[in-house]
Amino acid sequence: MLAAYYTRTGPAREVLTVGEIETPAAGPGEVRVRLAMSGVNPSDVKTRGGVRSRELPFPRIVPHSDGAGVIDQAGDGVPPARVGERVWVWNAAWGRPHGTAAQFVVLPARQAVPLPPATSFEAGACLGIPALTAYHAVHCNGGVAGRTVLVAGGAGAVGHYAVQFAKIAGASRVIATASSPAKAALAREAGADVVVNYQTDDVAQRCLDLTAGAGVDRIVELDLAANLKTDLAALRRDGELTVYGSGLPEIPVPFFPAILKNVRLQFFIVYNLSDADRKAALAGVTALLKQDRLQHNIDSRLPLDRIAEAHERVESGKALGNVVIDTA
Repeated sequence: MLAAYYTRTGPAREVLTVGEIETPAAGPGEVRVRLAMSGVNPSDVKTRGGVRSRELPFPRIVPHSDGAGVIDQAGDGVPPARVGERVWVWNAAWGRPHGTAAQFVVLPARQAVPLPPATSFEAGACLGIPALTAYHAVHCNGGVAGRTVLVAGGAGAVGHYAVQFAKIAGASRVIATASSPAKAALAREAGADVVVNYQTDDVAQRCLDLTAGAGVDRIVELDLAANLKTDLAALRRDGELTVYGSGLPEIPVPFFPAILKNVRLQFFIVYNLSDADRKAALAGVTALLKQDRLQHNIDSRLPLDRIAEAHERVESGKALGNVVIDTA
């Protein structure tokens, strides 16, 4: 089969190779998916670039955890009726050497989730990390119904979904940050009531002004290192800071501002959700897909032989939404 892979970390154009490798077969409890689309996420780019570690856990890695396609083979113990099913996949490359940047992927059957007929493969390739991260960030710890929510990066891959989930879940007000008029427009289209330009405006002060000085109830944060001080100033007493990302591995925490407000700080990574949390997120996202209630923001769609360009697009931070690879 045709696949993209790397055997060492480094710049995309130096280490990514597109070529023929062996076609996998489904084992017991597994399915094989003939992929149509593969999603490129920041974590894929960081792993390939050696941001977290220069040492690879496997001799060869086919990247990307997200993708969508059709099951074409079912292993022992998997209902044969699943063959031909349209699916989206999650965690394909988490702790595994074979992700979705290929024509086929084999993985446990439970990691191939039925994709409603009205949902495109492009959109399906955006669900595993962006949508599930956003859903959990909004719905954890009792959710956001009746609360004011600040979504950092409301036009981003995760933030765009988080704005939608917060509105659907009954948030009283959704505030989003963005860095340009184009990104602000995307956040508003997703349902943001107010969009604040974090490059020109005082985000914390705007949040206080919008809440009569009380502060927001929850912040969905993509870069704690960049925004922690602003977040603490923008939160109300007993507010929740829900964090799924940071630009730095270690961050000094302003202890007194945080403790005086009784701030509740939660970290999570979507790869390691508990079974109960993942089940809830899968059910919630699937229900909204069936109702066709979600917008899916695709920035770029590129062929597999331009995977290095796709990685660079994500790496640049300029993507207005999700970047997907056509693997068909």
